[in-house]
Amino acid sequence: MELRNKKVLVIGTGISGIGAAELLFRAGAIPVLYDENEKAKEAEVKEKLPEGVQAAVFIGKLPESVIKETALAVPSPGVPVDAGFMAGLRERGIPVWGELELGYRYSKGKLAAITGTNGKTTTTTLVGQIMKACASSVYVAGNIGTPYTGTALLTQEDSITVAEVSSFQLETVESFRPDVSAVLNVTPDHLNRHHSMENYVAVKERIAGRQTKEDICVLNYENKYTKEFGERCPARVVFFSSARKLEEGIYLDGDEICMAQDGFVQKLMNIHEMKLIGMCNIENVMAAVAVAYHMGAPMGIILDTVRKFRAVEHRIEFVATKNGVDYYNDSKGTNPDAAIQGIRAMSKPTVLIGGGYDKQNEYDDWIEAFEGKVKCLVLVGQTAEKIEACARKHGVCNIVRAKGFEEALDICVKTAQRGDAVLLSPACASWGMFPNYEARGNKFKDYVNSL
Repeated sequence: MELRNKKVLVIGTGISGIGAAELLFRAGAIPVLYDENEKAKEAEVKEKLPEGVQAAVFIGKLPESVIKETALAVPSPGVPVDAGFMAGLRERGIPVWGELELGYRYSKGKLAAITGTNGKTTTTTLVGQIMKACASSVYVAGNIGTPYTGTALLTQEDSITVAEVSSFQLETVESFRPDVSAVLNVTPDHLNRHHSMENYVAVKERIAGRQTKEDICVLNYENKYTKEFGERCPARVVFFSSARKLEEGIYLDGDEICMAQDGFVQKLMNIHEMKLIGMCNIENVMAAVAVAYHMGAPMGIILDTVRKFRAVEHRIEFVATKNGVDYYNDSKGTNPDAAIQGIRAMSKPTVLIGGGYDKQNEYDDWIEAFEGKVKCLVLVGQTAEKIEACARKHGVCNIVRAKGFEEALDICVKTAQRGDAVLLSPACASWGMFPNYEARGNKFKDYVNSL
């Protein structure tokens, strides 16, 4: 679709919306920013626009005249595709591209796209660092902080883009086709948005929907959903496994990461050479190695980068040792499966902070993963009561409910003894208490560092 001189409705005025508006303006389209939140301020929205970028801004109710002139709608990922307003646009025959699709249409070069319920940020960051070590034009974008639309127009034919992709973004793709895709794992999450596990799985699989056997899709052999997807995936599948040897793919054999290819097995590295901890990170590394290798990175550069790589912020991130207690920030553990990886990475008696916004998840598997490691469970937020009931059902009795986040931290300091660990790994989103998991993690780190 040629968008030059056409009005494009950008729905949402956050990072994605502003990124989309900038791309559209620079591509010659006429962006119209819309925020249905009546508390939003037009002047504040316009202040977010980069210098020289112009866009009309509408707050609250959108005039009918604007809808009639709209050639394309670009919703931000946070806008549900089944919302009444979106349904109304489709009924009028207005095409809908998400910010991810828009960025893809204007980008050049090769693309690696990574999704999964957990591990996306770590894997994307690692692949980005690997590619930057062996290529001159590399962009890391998507759900990781810099919108894809913010880098698309900078790319050239020799560029490499490494994109973290969420299920919300994948709902609105059409022609999106990565050279290498990866689905790290799929476990229950965002079911309040996707309504069923079947829908959530189907949305994740859209990352490879336009791929062919000329493309690569990296999948986790040990995850039920990704293993099954491998049987019908349109791309050439490369599996990784943390539990068994593979005839083809990357796998963990004892403490060694190996690659089997064309009948040959190559030992790549010992996991103790890594600075990352936890099986989840070993899986992330195997996936990153597979993605980077099939994007053309030399294995020597891949392994050297892995050895130097440190945990990303807020993901099982060591903060400090205070009075003999180790403090870990796993604020990015926003669902039970991610939080399972956090507690499994602990090797000491642990005081655990959990709870937050309710995404309609269940917590049984998370509680079962405690396996005697959790000496005290400190709960906060909307889900505290639900988690406490689940924990007591599984025999966890040392539970404390805190009225707020800072009170929870105070309780942890009083409870933890020398030789223990304190872990923030909430198994829930931060909404209602913090704007995002980063703010929650930063609050935790500031508190710890002030002890």
